Amino acid sequence: MWKDEVLAQPVVGYDERRRRIEAEPLPDNIGALIDAAADAAGDRLLWNFFESGETITYADMRRTVNGLAAGFLAIGIRKGTHVGVMLPNIAAFPLTWLALGRIGAVMLPINPGYTPREIAHVMQVAEAEWVVTHASTRATLDQAHAEGLVSVPPERMIVVGGDMPDGARDWHALAAPADSFTAPEPVGHGDLLNIQFTSGTSGFPKGCMLSQRYWISAGKVNAFRDGRVYQRILASTPFFYMDPQWLLLMTMYQRGTLFVAARQSTSRFSFWLKEFGIEFCLLPWVLHGIAAQPHDADNKVVRANIYGCPRDLHEALETRFDLNAREAFGMTEVGPAMFAPVERPDKVGSGSCGVPCPFRQCRIVDEAGNPVQQGAIGELQISGPGIMLGYYNNPEATAEVLRDGWFSTGDLFRQDEDGFFYIVGRKKDMIRRSAENIAAREVETVLAAAPGVAEVAVVGVPDPLRGEEVKAYLKLKEGQGLDQALLDSVIATAQAGLAAFKVPRFYAFVADFPRTASLKISKPQLKAGDTNPRAGAYDRTIAAWIEGAGA
Repeated sequence: MWKDEVLAQPVVGYDERRRRIEAEPLPDNIGALIDAAADAAGDRLLWNFFESGETITYADMRRTVNGLAAGFLAIGIRKGTHVGVMLPNIAAFPLTWLALGRIGAVMLPINPGYTPREIAHVMQVAEAEWVVTHASTRATLDQAHAEGLVSVPPERMIVVGGDMPDGARDWHALAAPADSFTAPEPVGHGDLLNIQFTSGTSGFPKGCMLSQRYWISAGKVNAFRDGRVYQRILASTPFFYMDPQWLLLMTMYQRGTLFVAARQSTSRFSFWLKEFGIEFCLLPWVLHGIAAQPHDADNKVVRANIYGCPRDLHEALETRFDLNAREAFGMTEVGPAMFAPVERPDKVGSGSCGVPCPFRQCRIVDEAGNPVQQGAIGELQISGPGIMLGYYNNPEATAEVLRDGWFSTGDLFRQDEDGFFYIVGRKKDMIRRSAENIAAREVETVLAAAPGVAEVAVVGVPDPLRGEEVKAYLKLKEGQGLDQALLDSVIATAQAGLAAFKVPRFYAFVADFPRTASLKISKPQLKAGDTNPRAGAYDRTIAAWIEGAGA
């Protein structure tokens, strides 16, 4: 098997890899990384947007970025200028980001699927002065401007494609290639590069202030922490989300090629792995719910990052796709924080997020902020150079999570005697049933392994007797029908793997979940759309469907 060959390859230990990464000097800024990569890789292909056919070499990327940076300067974009970028997954997105980085300007990524109200939130909070958009996405921006929700005028709008009848700037006209570029002001590690908005799974999105150091180190850590070569890397989610951004920088460190999808697709994912000879990817574990395909195991993936995979599904995913699927943990606020080394197959299915990444320290603390004993559960805190500078224009939220150089994640963790960390759940995602605290994540992990189940979200719903009861929302695997036998097996799985008080009382089935920009299940949206949380659900205690639904 391919993964056995990879595990047999000799590499230095991860403690030594960490030491080397931290000891080596980082590039001075994004521009220096661009120059180093272009000097070394030259005519190699940097990226392939394989659904649109857009490709570029390292040398041509540098020349285009140089020209675009000069074009931005010519129209008044300077170091520190805040620029909203609302583009589909096209090459203009990373080119714009890199050009802004060369200048020392600041990108505010905006989901092109946002409504005028959501666009206004991002642009107002982050104080956007300019906006880059696409002919296919500007209509919503124009609507937001017409409704008085945003104040950026048309002459400060840069558009990719289409006509410019209202004074908007033509992106292509600004991007004439240039052999060199020198930023008029010094750009350093501490300068702001992104105001990156969180996914908003537990509240309205906040703008994380992410420096040049944050991105330079995130790319390097992901490129080298395994001590292996990744020449063909897949980015399957939109560039307005943070993953494709660090995947691009990781690719530049490796002098490899980034294969970029227009959008995530679970049904085509394993085909992409095969078609493009992918060696590194972020593997959505929900692939277990997709019907098996003949080419699932026909790939050359050296490492696949997975995030929050239920323990009972982990080994089966590795076997089905014949790859090394390893957990990792990170957040918008801190970047990469933990990883399970490729050479530790003993941690597969353990539920561990791994050990701290280079440049990151992790500790678990109690309610008073004191470190807990090994094995005890507490809140995870993370520190290290390059974590976010704070939430933009939100000092109260910043003060809640950043104190004495430590970022409080809001996640409950424990650590084993081997130094590996395990996530237990979110502090704010706990269900209080009578006198018992129940971690929604634990229940979700057990139910996700039930026959026929693809994804699960567990929440607490009001109960006059116990305060809250446990409700499970379930999405079934492709082609799986709902009947009483399946429901009984789901409940039996819960009863076999959980204490009696943790077993959900209510079960509801959904075709799909509301999701954040990063495709995570959005529980606030899920609960907001369920005005009567019992109606239409199966009640285990009375063994019956509550008005409005049936098996």
